[in-house]
Amino acid sequence: MSVMELLQRRRAVRNLTSAEVEDEKIHALLEAAVQAPNDRLREPWHFYILRGEAKQRYQALALQYLEERFPTKPHLVQESLKVVTATPLVIVVTADIVPGDAAASRDNEYATACAIHSMWLAADELGLGLVWRTRGIGLVHDERMHRFIGSPANRRVVGTLFVGYPAEQPAPTPRTPHEEKMTFL
Repeated sequence: MSVMELLQRRRAVRNLTSAEVEDEKIHALLEAAVQAPNDRLREPWHFYILRGEAKQRYQALALQYLEERFPTKPHLVQESLKVVTATPLVIVVTADIVPGDAAASRDNEYATACAIHSMWLAADELGLGLVWRTRGIGLVHDERMHRFIGSPANRRVVGTLFVGYPAEQPAPTPRTPHEEKMTFL
């Protein structure tokens, strides 16, 4: 498959089976991640793997967060929690913060986003589905997530990845033609 075909196939897969993801596939995802481009070869990423008991603790944290966020909408809480309960593997991805250097810290976040995208492309080849959450149930901007994973203060959570075997192949999503998003100068 060509790179263009792989890019066009990439989808956010939210409907996953409960089948566990094998260790060798987790390692293959992370091997793809560390091949991402990164400024000055800082390799600014770190991956926190949650499954089993750790995922159960994360699920309890997510439930608490959702109940606080939507106290009058229990249906929305349960609907939002499905992604956690139905997903066998959660990977929290952080980027290094460079003290006193906001530009380098931003570069590290961009590189970490590239690492996540590399994992996303590799997931398809491995027969896995993946969705990257940057807000909400991913708890990316909630300090509780930082404490939960035990990340040092010099790391910022960039995303939470929900990974597993697709229950179904999602349909292609329409994209705006690139010609409508470009300007020649």
